[in-house]
Amino acid sequence: MGSPALSGRNNGQQRLGITDPISLSGPTEYDVIKTRELEKYLQDAGLYESQEEAVSREEVLGRLDQIVKIWVKSISRAKGLNEQLVQEANAKIFTFGSYRLGVHGPGADIDTLCVGPRHATREEDFFGELHKMLSEMPEVSELHPVPDAHVPVMRFKFSGVSIDLLYAKLSLWVIPEDLDISQDSILQNADEQTVRSLNGCRVTDRILRLVPNIQVVNQNLPRCFYLFFSLTLFILKVRLIYEVQSFRTTLRCMRFWAKRRGVYSNVSGFLGGINWALLVARICQLYPNALPNMLVARFFRVFTQWRWPNPVMLCANEEGSLGLPVWDPRRNPKDRYHLMPIITPAYPCMNSSYNVSASTLRIMTEEFRRGHDICEVMEENKADWDTLFEPYPFFEAYKNYLQIDITAENDDDLRIWKGWVESRLRQLTLKIERHTYNMLQCHPHPGDFSDKSRPFHHCYFMGLQRKQGVPASGGEQFDIRLTVDEFKRSVNVYTQRKRGMEIYVSHVKRRSIPNFVFPGGVRPSRASKLTWDSRRSSELKASDSTQVDSPSEVTGSLDGIDDRRKRTRIDDNANTNLRNGECLAAAHSHLEEVHEVCQVSNTSSCSIKDANFIPTSADNLENLADVSPQNNGDHGLIGVTRSTNIVPVATNTLNCKEAEKLAIQKILSDSYNSHQDFPSEPEELDDFDYKQAAKDFGATKQGSPMRSSDANTSSIVVPMVSCNEARQSSSYSNGGLEELELAEVVAPLSTGTAPAPVAERKPIIRLSFTSLGKAGKSS
Repeated sequence: MGSPALSGRNNGQQRLGITDPISLSGPTEYDVIKTRELEKYLQDAGLYESQEEAVSREEVLGRLDQIVKIWVKSISRAKGLNEQLVQEANAKIFTFGSYRLGVHGPGADIDTLCVGPRHATREEDFFGELHKMLSEMPEVSELHPVPDAHVPVMRFKFSGVSIDLLYAKLSLWVIPEDLDISQDSILQNADEQTVRSLNGCRVTDRILRLVPNIQVVNQNLPRCFYLFFSLTLFILKVRLIYEVQSFRTTLRCMRFWAKRRGVYSNVSGFLGGINWALLVARICQLYPNALPNMLVARFFRVFTQWRWPNPVMLCANEEGSLGLPVWDPRRNPKDRYHLMPIITPAYPCMNSSYNVSASTLRIMTEEFRRGHDICEVMEENKADWDTLFEPYPFFEAYKNYLQIDITAENDDDLRIWKGWVESRLRQLTLKIERHTYNMLQCHPHPGDFSDKSRPFHHCYFMGLQRKQGVPASGGEQFDIRLTVDEFKRSVNVYTQRKRGMEIYVSHVKRRSIPNFVFPGGVRPSRASKLTWDSRRSSELKASDSTQVDSPSEVTGSLDGIDDRRKRTRIDDNANTNLRNGECLAAAHSHLEEVHEVCQVSNTSSCSIKDANFIPTSADNLENLADVSPQNNGDHGLIGVTRSTNIVPVATNTLNCKEAEKLAIQKILSDSYNSHQDFPSEPEELDDFDYKQAAKDFGATKQGSPMRSSDANTSSIVVPMVSCNEARQSSSYSNGGLEELELAEVVAPLSTGTAPAPVAERKPIIRLSFTSLGKAGKSS
């Protein structure tokens, strides 16, 4: 059941994205069935709000819009403006984020922006008069202003609906009711807080415009065609809704998947809502006619092969005329250190994922690979959506953890203290990895936990393991006492810290994890149910053992895992070859161009002319996809063509995937060369201003290490775990982890600068651990 292509040179429509699509294939009957299953699964998971809640949200937004209009007239009159200006004074409410994208769930916050005139100030009027108005309203509860945040925000609940309200002060005396904030001119003479506040709305609206849709009327068409378009207008509108709905369903799916797998949290160094929206939008650009079932599978396929730090971009960066800084590693040295750049499409274009660290990137890459493997098995009807959405067993994955406890004297203090500590937790990951030369890897849990028996208390956890592939030597352990001490000092300099705001860091083994972190407060039995990950781990171990014992024997594989492993190794080898200079040099002599309009079905058909072709330059290879003039409804073949005749090769799924891989490599070929010269993380811990950080609550600024000046201060020493196998294999089998025993306390090592190891197998620092105090006690 193919569908017409939406973009490409043959239909005269402008393409969306910086490249042509990889595939213009429409959905098959299989895709329709699997998409219905996915939608039902998401519905049963409770991801859609009820009609009553939707109406309640609309009423709250309407009421909030009335409030800000009354507020701006009130302050205009108080500032002495004449009555005409008072009557014309206006403010408007805009929404952005998940609510604006249409992927919010029950009870989700509504991200809102209040746009006001030039005489309505942020400090005095927004956080002063408007805050006072809201505090006196019975419908408003849990009002919490955060004026010192990187993006100043006022949080509250209005009739039970959670609101995050930002403010943007424009250089206009009167805010028109039909204000279009997507125009760059809106940023004229705006301060930094206003630019950052406007960015959420501008990016959200731009994403919706860059998701594939129908161009209803082509102004260059003769008049005789207008009647035809008017008669089919209704069909086109239905098709537009279908496409936007595909984006929303896919995004809702990926958000749910990321939360279940523990990789949804911007503040923890993973990806947040805007990041996932940008990634899904890019997949929709590359597969504009696909249904969510195919989009989910292609999401994992594309980003499993993606070579970070190549950036993900929905459109070319706009320089703009206002001189605002935009993300560009060729000109901005700091941008070269970003590990997983996902660039916002609205001016000024910025990297929305600058929080990603080496550890969190490794974890997300492994999760992408896992999702790709499961989608491959789902195509063989040997797995279902439950398998993809299995929760990540965080407290079974490691033998050693850091537990970070925070306390306060009341709810208000705890809410403020919690927000500040969460904004600094990423620094602990960076410090540990840097001070152990990346030999000790951290896995932060994106959520927090609380013990109901202890009021005003929250705790966070971080899994710890030795760097994979590094053999453990007897007696070698990691001493991170000074590192943790530095972190605690950086947290405690918070200027709004009050009595009772305390932080404790302790080491806990897996068997000592407190029960309150588990659902219902009940620790699950060690004989947990068989999951995809444990099955895969056991099968891979058995397969490796069988190959060692009987190299010539061809062994069976659970659900075809061995076959996929072989294909994965071939794919990895191909990626390695693509990075090889000799291969790239040889590829420059080719002038082929990739054209793909792949028919995606249970057995996709492809036609590839030159399987040895390696795309290298976007200048030589301008287009990825093109519509065959004789598709006859089949929507084509994947073709790699020269200027000569097309020579078809095997028409099977493997060839189709290989052609897709070539197309993905072509997308990555126009990379920032200067960006690749700096693969390591920036020395952001070296130039950290703690005084500035204390003033900038909620921000994720760049930081630096603090030398421990007091030898008698609490020294946190954490025993370390060693993993001999990859996380995805070993973390899920109960007996697959090796644990290092605790060593006696040794004198803290100096944190002075030391040269990084060149090719050492052992950690350059001999780090020892002693057990920390029990969780919650000062160390």
